[in-house]
Amino acid sequence: MLEKLRAYGVVPVVAVDTVEAGMKLCETLIGAGLPIAEITFRTSAAEATIRAAANAFPELALGAGTVLTVEDLDRAISAGATFAVAPGCNRDVVQAAVERDFPFAPGVCTPSDVERALSLGVRELKFFPAEAAGGITMLKALIGPYGHLGLSFCPTGGIKTSNMLEYLSLDQVAVVGGTWIASKGAIRDGNWDAIARNARDAVALVRTIRP
Repeated sequence: MLEKLRAYGVVPVVAVDTVEAGMKLCETLIGAGLPIAEITFRTSAAEATIRAAANAFPELALGAGTVLTVEDLDRAISAGATFAVAPGCNRDVVQAAVERDFPFAPGVCTPSDVERALSLGVRELKFFPAEAAGGITMLKALIGPYGHLGLSFCPTGGIKTSNMLEYLSLDQVAVVGGTWIASKGAIRDGNWDAIARNARDAVALVRTIRP
């Protein structure tokens, strides 16, 4: 799963209010050459959307975001998600993901966060909130003492086209996540052409440094 995400370099982070909008979004992303979506558990439609999309689009790398509890994790797995992420490093959730052998990236933004994740056997981490926590400078500082341990990061929070390549140029960054590709407003308004254009542009930008 990590290699599939790394190949595309960018994960659209989305919040959908209806299953219908979520399905149209997934169809749009696939058509634009970016078959990845992290559907956040911030709305009541998230679980049902993941379930429907998993059945309709087997080629989609379908993630669950904002997974805050073990119950959230089990709902995501049952619905058909293929990976999950969280904004923080909750010991119970991480341990549950490890026990279930399910791809899960907890959020970190301090050395203590990284060491907590390492103690739980996790090497794939979400750097969040990336820009607010110090951006590329902070991430490089974290990589300094821990990079030799084989960590992979997914910076999320304030990532956009103007700074994504700076993050992706680091060997330890597998993928970046962001809401700019499919903002909640664009999804609500059904602005699928703009979302498709953003997805195509993001893929093309990644390929300038990852052919």
